[in-house]
Amino acid sequence: MLDGLDPEQREVATALHGPVCVLAGAGTGKTRAITHRIAYGVRAGILQPTSVLAVTFTNRAAGEMRGRLRQLGASGVQARTFHSAALRQLQYFWPKAVGGDLPRLLERKVQLVAEAAARCRIRLDRNELRDVTSEIEWAKVTQTVPADYPAAVAKTQRDAPRDPAEISQIYATYEQLKRDRSVIDFEDVLLLTVAILQDRHDIADHVRRQYQHFVVDEYQDVSPLQQRLLDLWLGDRDNLCVVGDASQTIYSFTGATPDHLLNFRTRHPGATVVKLVRDYRSTPQVVHLANGLLGQARGRAAEHRLELISQRDPGPEPAYTEYADEPAEAEGTARRIRDLIAAGVPAGEIAVLYRVNSQSEVYEQALADAGVPYQLRGAERFFERAEVREAGVALRGAARAGSNDSLLDDAEGLPAEVRAVLSTKGWTPEPPAGSGAVRDRWESLAALVRLAEDFERAKPGATLSDLVAELDERAAAQHAPTVQGVTLASLHSAKGLEWDAVFLVGLTEGMMPIAYARTDEQIEEERRLLYVGVTRARLHLMLSWSLSRSPGGRAGRRPSRFLNGLRPGSAALGARRGAAATTGGIERGHQSQGQGPVTRRGRRGPARCRVCGRTLTDAGEMKLMRCDDCPSDMDEALYERLRDWRAVRAREIGQPAYCVFTDKTLMAIAEAVPGSEGELAGISGVGVRKLDRFGTAVLTICAGGTVDEVLGEAADES
Repeated sequence: MLDGLDPEQREVATALHGPVCVLAGAGTGKTRAITHRIAYGVRAGILQPTSVLAVTFTNRAAGEMRGRLRQLGASGVQARTFHSAALRQLQYFWPKAVGGDLPRLLERKVQLVAEAAARCRIRLDRNELRDVTSEIEWAKVTQTVPADYPAAVAKTQRDAPRDPAEISQIYATYEQLKRDRSVIDFEDVLLLTVAILQDRHDIADHVRRQYQHFVVDEYQDVSPLQQRLLDLWLGDRDNLCVVGDASQTIYSFTGATPDHLLNFRTRHPGATVVKLVRDYRSTPQVVHLANGLLGQARGRAAEHRLELISQRDPGPEPAYTEYADEPAEAEGTARRIRDLIAAGVPAGEIAVLYRVNSQSEVYEQALADAGVPYQLRGAERFFERAEVREAGVALRGAARAGSNDSLLDDAEGLPAEVRAVLSTKGWTPEPPAGSGAVRDRWESLAALVRLAEDFERAKPGATLSDLVAELDERAAAQHAPTVQGVTLASLHSAKGLEWDAVFLVGLTEGMMPIAYARTDEQIEEERRLLYVGVTRARLHLMLSWSLSRSPGGRAGRRPSRFLNGLRPGSAALGARRGAAATTGGIERGHQSQGQGPVTRRGRRGPARCRVCGRTLTDAGEMKLMRCDDCPSDMDEALYERLRDWRAVRAREIGQPAYCVFTDKTLMAIAEAVPGSEGELAGISGVGVRKLDRFGTAVLTICAGGTVDEVLGEAADES
């Protein structure tokens, strides 16, 4: 059972007592380590299979874990998501704890949220409805009741999609509608299970007798509510093994936090801690880039980053490509994908990853034009597709008919039987030309054929009935086979997957990091998201960006700051900012535009954008001396310090914050980083009076002083 494990994985597998924390970097074989740990404990007689509960975050991951445990001889171990484990317990204990039938589970809450908003006389468009629904989900997993939602938003500096008071009202109405109609949502499954285990000690004892040992995968993604449920499952015991990587925390918007992972050793002082850093997935070149990306990170998660060590042979260097516009970037990506396929890389081993789903369309078109098959990840679930359901019915009927079915008379082996059955549903040995619905249907059926081939290799002599049973189990777990086509996916949905070749596209400021990431914490999560994308690649890694949105458009975009110091010819971000500070921050990096330093006061002639040169007419743009959609070199940390200082000063003088300085003026200051009164006076919106009143404080903050220091000096002077 321990053969083939490296020393650290073996340490995980043999640590069967007490709390265990596994810090596992990307591609280090964490699933292998924990499944061998469970199987080793079962085979050694230390763990009873039915007493082990392994929880993870996706049905696919749970299905993969169950499959591996079966292969290792540890059948009977429960491997589930938090929600499915809680739902199973809730269904079993509800009659005893509450009485009657469990309320109906609401599959999609959007319609009920829309009705709640209508009752509150609040109009929401489609995007706002989706965002408000997400806010309600966040509030519930962070255990925030409707009345406390506005305060929670303020405390966490969360950007609410609507006025927090309005969302609080919609949230409360939504909860009332659920009660009136006797329905519950997915978050209620966890909340109600927690409530029953808290209130009914006899039921909690029953669960704890059933499950003696717990394993939690992707522990960095645990929400406060999930942690509360885990604590109740455990009781006063410590037979817990957690596995995670703080550098892969990318779901904070859903309530996930790495704090539980980072605080594990504080909560469990005697815990065994094992670090997995041998990367078996990626080449040294890919790993070097991943390590370099995190090497620039800041914050608590960065302090606990893992330095990966590749175990693979060297491969090609990551490729960086700049394109004139988005269509050119998509077409260039499609050409390179076609070349990879021609060189022998399977289409199913290639992925194009982007920041937001709306970026996919131009790549869908480019791949279709290039004749390259693709699949959209995050689209309709595989086993819910009409053609897959129809194929399942046909296979089930053929299995019942057995050798009496004329289609199977000449068939030899399971794959041949499946091909014969699916040929009546549209499968052919060669794919249809082009793309679209016909090709999508064929790809789904072809995936079932390949699954049959893989299934027979794993289980020689398997029958059609065995395959049907396997399909039913996979459908229940949503564990779909891989469709042979290039994967198009957002970076978030790519988590947990890997490919031979990965194209990271659209890596421009405003997209990576995303424009609405403003705080240091949000920026660092964007960096971790890019890290996840980089570590999906085994061998080939291509990173690209475009200078404008459309052909002939203004070439005002810049590559992501996260690539500074990593891509050839770029300087590290810290060095660039440091140089800018020593020169007073005058038009940093814009000399190449042919404009030279710009004097903001006394300018003659039209004001022009210092990035693209376009004539400016909007007052806010003229204050920044750039177009709103042109990239900014703003020092985000400085901007946040200025905002904090402004808030305190506004309260002291009893005026709105904008009476001190507007947001645009603070942005202009954070971009220029003035080093003298003359440079500060040259910024639109400062003026002589504000320079006299606030100039010393602003310059001190720009020079690196803290808000507390500045406010303390002001108090001493008064």
